[in-house]
Amino acid sequence: MDDKPVEDRGDTRSRRPASKAFRELMGRDWGPTESETPAQPLPSAGYAAQRRLELGRQFAGERLVFPAGQLVPRSNDTDYPFRPHSAFAHLTGLGTDHEPESVLVMEPVEETAAALGSGAPTHEAVLYMRPAATRDTPEFYADARYGEFWVGPRPSLNDVATQTGLRTEHLDQLRDALSKDAGQVQLRVVRQADPVVTEMVSQIRAEAGLPEPQPDGLDSLGPDDRLLEAASEARLIKDAHEVAELRTAVAATIEGFERVVRALPEAIDHPRGERVIESAFEAGARVAGNGLGYETIAAAGPHATTLHWTKNTGSLRRGDLLLLDAGVEADSLYTADITRTLPISGTYTEVQRRVWEAVVDAADAAFAAAVPGNLFRDVHDAAMRVIAERLEEWGLLPVTAAEALREDGQQHRRWMVHGTSHHLGLDVHDCAQARAELYLDGRLEPGMVFTIEPGIYFKPEDLTVPPEYRGIGCRCEDDVLITASGSENLSVALPRRADAIEAWMARLQA
Repeated sequence: MDDKPVEDRGDTRSRRPASKAFRELMGRDWGPTESETPAQPLPSAGYAAQRRLELGRQFAGERLVFPAGQLVPRSNDTDYPFRPHSAFAHLTGLGTDHEPESVLVMEPVEETAAALGSGAPTHEAVLYMRPAATRDTPEFYADARYGEFWVGPRPSLNDVATQTGLRTEHLDQLRDALSKDAGQVQLRVVRQADPVVTEMVSQIRAEAGLPEPQPDGLDSLGPDDRLLEAASEARLIKDAHEVAELRTAVAATIEGFERVVRALPEAIDHPRGERVIESAFEAGARVAGNGLGYETIAAAGPHATTLHWTKNTGSLRRGDLLLLDAGVEADSLYTADITRTLPISGTYTEVQRRVWEAVVDAADAAFAAAVPGNLFRDVHDAAMRVIAERLEEWGLLPVTAAEALREDGQQHRRWMVHGTSHHLGLDVHDCAQARAELYLDGRLEPGMVFTIEPGIYFKPEDLTVPPEYRGIGCRCEDDVLITASGSENLSVALPRRADAIEAWMARLQA
């Protein structure tokens, strides 16, 4: 009878050698591993140092903990591809799959008051990580998650120190570091990033006789949530490196849209044409960057009226529209987010063109409002005015556009229920934990990057509109950078107007 705990029975599917002779042979006579990319300072390292400097000044004298996160099982003993928490990536400059279980700790310096006065760092940043195992250890050949035999060479502490400019320490030292002066030093952790580290912090607090942090009555958030909030708000304004990475992601995404147009003839004849479209985009995303920034929406026909249609199991029919909402995530983890609604046959019908052009007009109005000094909400309001006016013009609104646009009206939102914009960066919906006064009610500032994505969606079963509108869903989404003088459409190279889209499609399919 097998008396192993069930969680430890994954190796019953195969036999691994365990003899002393095998272990001795595996531990010797290995030449040096040639690194595919010798360690060099990352272009992001200096920018990440500045981000840490600015964030640290908000929490002078406190110990700040930013976990990368754990590997997440996909099925049994296979894991999803690892992606670090965005706060960790932002503050270390590490992208792609660096490094499961790693933890960035910002340790307060002893001369905190002097540092605040001089502009010097208030914290020393230390990266705790699991380094590559030596070849005389079982991890080298027996650990399917971390062993070099299974997942390839992993960086050393020195490698990562060179890349990031951070002091690096073995992960085994983390608990002692967090426990130091636990009763005297405020300890904050991004709780959502890693349950193992969060539990470690809870134990340290309990051992030091400290209560778990709670809102104090004056503040609706506890100290840990305030750290996550601050890390999210730190990304509201992108630095030069972040903008460059977003440009890279946008360029790769536009190439993906071109691949989709070329794949349309094959998709039309396929019972799962939406999956053909999805695959055409994703294949290039994996080659150009880290992969997808989010699950692709390849919504044909009436599926385009489902805002987050990601099943992509439908077919494509000539005469229908294809709403493609997709983004490539660069190796740095910055993602684009672009949508176009394309005529599957290459030509819009009269009604399709009418709806699409109205959506683009709404986007143009939003772009006109996307200038420094305006409120973030002004962008949405500008788009909504156009949507309401067109619905009134078409005789679809039960009231006037002016009445619908009032706070106690909003009838036009039946056909456009989502917001027009969201911040964009490491997360497709970036900065989501920021305070409303800095996000929705915040002033637009140079360096902000967000989407502009109005839409109109007529459900096929919507009896309030004439039959010719039913089943039409249109969304136009671009990525915008606020500049000192206005705004820049980062995705302007992708056609937007109906005539330009038709000509672009014809050229790609010629």
